Amino acid sequence: MVSRMFRLVTEVDKERRDLLRTRLRETNTAASSVLRSLRGTPHEREFPLHVWVLDESGGLAGGLVGHTWATWLHVTYLWVDHRCRGAGLGTALLDEAERTARTERACTAARVETWDFQAPGFYTKHGYDVLCVIPDYPPGITEYTLVKRWG
Repeated sequence: MVSRMFRLVTEVDKERRDLLRTRLRETNTAASSVLRSLRGTPHEREFPLHVWVLDESGGLAGGLVGHTWATWLHVTYLWVDHRCRGAGLGTALLDEAERTARTERACTAARVETWDFQAPGFYTKHGYDVLCVIPDYPPGITEYTLVKRWG
């Protein structure tokens, strides 16, 4: 139960969001020796990792957007234009992101979330293991979380 001394507010507030993130990070760091050990290392912060495929005219034929953090690559988006599918561009994008994460950022694993109608088979074909399946998220769709460990 919430005391009358407090007020619940349901509004988007970027300043409060940033303050909350800072306070949660401080709390988590205090509670976890693993997170404490990351402080002051290159793995402490998220670093964007983007890979693009451009067509002959410089237009976007495909891309991968993700980031690295704490020795992990997180693939957020991977997309190939329908006219270019089947040419190995998805594999090239994923391979380059993984290569960059491993060789330039010392990552030891990668993760991705995808839906049943997107690409779970693509990722398993590339060595990812399904760790989590969430049926009906969103309703009528199944979400997969997949992980690949190197070494």
